[in-house]
Amino acid sequence: MLTKLSRLLKEAGITLPETQQQQLVGYVSLLDKWNKAYNLTSVRNPDEMLVRHILDSIVVEPHLQGSRFIDVGTGPGLPGIPLAIVRPDSHFTLLDSLGKRVRFLRQVQHELKLENITPVQSRVEDFPAEPPFDGVISRAFASLNDMVTWCHHLPGEHGRFYALKGIRPDDEISALPAGFAVEDIVKLEVPGLEGERHLVRIKPNKT
Repeated sequence: MLTKLSRLLKEAGITLPETQQQQLVGYVSLLDKWNKAYNLTSVRNPDEMLVRHILDSIVVEPHLQGSRFIDVGTGPGLPGIPLAIVRPDSHFTLLDSLGKRVRFLRQVQHELKLENITPVQSRVEDFPAEPPFDGVISRAFASLNDMVTWCHHLPGEHGRFYALKGIRPDDEISALPAGFAVEDIVKLEVPGLEGERHLVRIKPNKT
């Protein structure tokens, strides 16, 4: 699996130290093991997880600004755990409302010795952002409208929303409520992945 990951990273033009590559593979192994009992992801094949979960998460890393992030609706830790592994100087709060997912995240934190993640079981609306975050990240969490409405209290004055999407969500962009503006839309390239991937970066117009 390490060989396959190395090849995928090379295709994506991403260079990572071996320790981080081993942590990413370790995460996939844990996800595969726990998935059998906990049903954490519909992706059953570890090789497929490397593309659809690992690479699909870490291609976003160059576009993140700041050092404190919250991954809302993280599920089994996506994209938060892969991002925390490749961005060890940043801190990631991993938020999910389901206890079994948070238990899995704590096990990952323990086994991979990840000191820059904080798994939290909470509904996003109930979670206080103190201090506020530099970035609010979501992957397959909700529509852009729901994301900014439910998470409006999370980013700081210069914070951003980072929404990972498939095809360019023009309908959702046009439905954004007042007070939020799309800063840019980045087309992401993920080797081995079918379909489009986009990152929508949204700026809250805080007064």
